[in-house]
Amino acid sequence: MQFTPDLLPGDVIGVSMYNPQAQSFEFRRGPVFTQVLLADEINRATPKTQSALLEAMEEWQVTVDGTTYPLPEPFIVMATQNPIELGGTFPLPEAQVDRFLLKIRLGYLPGDEEVAMLDRFQSASPLPALEPVTNAREVTDAQNACTAVFCDASLKDYCVRLVQRTREHPDVALGASPRGALGLLHAGQARAAMSGRDFVLPDDIKTLAPHVLTHRVMLRPNAELRGLTAASVVDDILDAEMVPMAGRRLA
Repeated sequence: MQFTPDLLPGDVIGVSMYNPQAQSFEFRRGPVFTQVLLADEINRATPKTQSALLEAMEEWQVTVDGTTYPLPEPFIVMATQNPIELGGTFPLPEAQVDRFLLKIRLGYLPGDEEVAMLDRFQSASPLPALEPVTNAREVTDAQNACTAVFCDASLKDYCVRLVQRTREHPDVALGASPRGALGLLHAGQARAAMSGRDFVLPDDIKTLAPHVLTHRVMLRPNAELRGLTAASVVDDILDAEMVPMAGRRLA
């Protein structure tokens, strides 16, 4: 779904429309009723429209006119974002940002890969020929497998300590919420599963912490004037916090 400045919340979640034949209102579902929603250039829409995704991303449901409609499972939201300094963009509400598990900066392709892209798109776009590589059932099974990955109590404590450090840092105005700690845990479980392990290692948490926490940290104005960034603050916290020695569950 392309997010634009004139997009309204009803364009995302749907609206109730009057049916003259039935003489009643009927709910017309919006694009959010899907399993994978790509919010393209999400920060081009107003914060009010962005907030239309709050309930969907947290509760996996939409409430319109007092009626709650469940979303299909699995439900995944991915979003692209224009640079914040670009004209015509709006900041994402803190509650909206907090609902995204990870924020990843893609940047530009290396030169050789950009040449390969030109070769692939030279005569025709390969996108229409793309075939599905999985289905909803397999995605749900993968999610369930990740939640079954063992995480030692000391690593859970490590996740909480990292999040608490963001709240106590003198240069931070708003630190990570409890969703940040949950994000560290779930992202660590997923990385362990992708590595073929049934247990989380400290490296799983430490590697993913910048991607899980940076977008959840808001700096004080004087810190930004000194050239600090949320990424540098998170890096300092990772360097200062002691990493526990934990891993495989003992039989």
